[in-house]
Amino acid sequence: MALAERIPMRDGDDENRRDADVVLGDDWVAPDSTVEQELRAQRAQRGLFTLNRSPLTRKIITFNLIALNVLVAGVLWLNSSRDTLAIQRVNSLQSEVELIADTFEAQLTDDSAPLGADGGVDVARTLNGIDLRQGMQVYVFDAATFLVGETAGQMAPVIAPRANEDDSTVISDFLNGLWQGAAGLFSYFSDEQDMLIEDRLRRDIETGASGVTRVAQQTYTGDTVFHAFSPIRVGDAIAGTVAVVSSAREIDAAVRAERERVLQMFIIATLVSIGLSLVLASTIANPISDLADAAEIGRDRDRKHKTTGRIRIPDLTARPDEIGRLSGALRGMVSALYDRIDSNEQFAADVAHEIKNPLASLRSAVGSLRMVKKEEHRQKLLDVIEHDVRRLDRLVSDISNASRLDSELVKEEELEFDLIKMISNLSEFLGEDARKRGIEFISDLPKRPIPINGLEARLAQVFVNLITNAISFCEDGDAIRVWARRRDNRVLVVVEDTGPGIPEEALQKIFKRFYTSRPQQEFGNNSGLGLAISKQIIEAHGGVIWAENIRPTEADATSEPLGARFVVGLPV
Repeated sequence: MALAERIPMRDGDDENRRDADVVLGDDWVAPDSTVEQELRAQRAQRGLFTLNRSPLTRKIITFNLIALNVLVAGVLWLNSSRDTLAIQRVNSLQSEVELIADTFEAQLTDDSAPLGADGGVDVARTLNGIDLRQGMQVYVFDAATFLVGETAGQMAPVIAPRANEDDSTVISDFLNGLWQGAAGLFSYFSDEQDMLIEDRLRRDIETGASGVTRVAQQTYTGDTVFHAFSPIRVGDAIAGTVAVVSSAREIDAAVRAERERVLQMFIIATLVSIGLSLVLASTIANPISDLADAAEIGRDRDRKHKTTGRIRIPDLTARPDEIGRLSGALRGMVSALYDRIDSNEQFAADVAHEIKNPLASLRSAVGSLRMVKKEEHRQKLLDVIEHDVRRLDRLVSDISNASRLDSELVKEEELEFDLIKMISNLSEFLGEDARKRGIEFISDLPKRPIPINGLEARLAQVFVNLITNAISFCEDGDAIRVWARRRDNRVLVVVEDTGPGIPEEALQKIFKRFYTSRPQQEFGNNSGLGLAISKQIIEAHGGVIWAENIRPTEADATSEPLGARFVVGLPV
């Protein structure tokens, strides 16, 4: 292939104007921009508390509240303080009921009358002589479980309750009322609710284990009550039973006060959690919603085939989190997409422009062929037609290869190969062609292999293009040198010649599609896509390629070049 054909380039104003249209981000506001107006309208409709429009916000709040509720439920369910107080009360009642039973046992003998009988132990006197604290009731049953005596404690507690223990527990009482009401809906009425305490105790004595001291816990109308039983023994016989009933209101009050404080903190924590969740959701959901809105606007406009402006992705790259990364990635993707669209449009325009030249020449030659009568003129026109047909065929083939290049570079699998061996084989084959033309061909390659990962066939296409370019620009007596060196994590491959060099104004243009700086007599022999394809292949491998003129070290930049040099850098 050749460097490219010199084709007059169109004015770059259109390209500059398109570049100016690429305005991505909130740093620039386009006047009367339809996309910006749609984004602003959607932002105005979205408020801080629009939970119905943000599933992500609802999920954040829900999950935070679930965790908080599980924590509070665990604290209330695993109430260790209440269990500790209950255990202490049970141990105390067990000791007290045994002491009361021992008091009666001390007054009984084997010859004593049964409890409650005339001439027997005075149960009432004995009970009146026992000091009981408030909230305790003592019942004495004989061997036949008939009640023979009872008393209630009147002794005030040694330590008076603190004033704040009588404070109302509004939240606990409200929830307890709801619980009792709900439980009442699903509970069946039982005669047990109207049973007297005497009957309850008699039933427990008859159904419970006899002859042992035991303590039971029951609930009456929402209050916790402890029942303690201890047998009155006379020898091996059981003369009766002492039952002690103790209310646990102070325990319930302490538990309710503790639960009240937990519930109060729960309400405060819930409000704080909802507030923080809304703030967190606004910093996550709103930016993501902006990104989604911008994408949806572009999608909807594409469906409606509107072309009112380009998609503008909000610039959130200043955020040091994943949303900032996402915004930057989307902006880069959109920018690359528009660059690709612009490139395709430019490529299509260039292709149309390139095809018009041979078609115009063909049309002119065919029209002239109908009018000329001399055979020599007809032969010249046929040569022109044949040349233009070959040019069109070459142009279509190169355009087809260039258009498929991107997809092939993505689909083909990169493999490891020896770059030096590949260049050596190419140099051996192409060097023979150069020597036949009287051109000296020098191959200066290292002896040690340099393995790289890539598409060997595509990279070989690049170096074939560079070497054949150099051969086409050299004349008899010129020289071409191909050499390679490894530099750290890069390998440099250089193709240089002693040909006419590259015009300074063409150094920045020769890698553009359809550009050439060949002499006029060689016009039409090359498509001008060779170096553009080579650049695309090298960049797809993560490398670089550039061209420069060869001059002595201290020579003036405007002096005549000694030749041209193409440098390819590839990662190792």
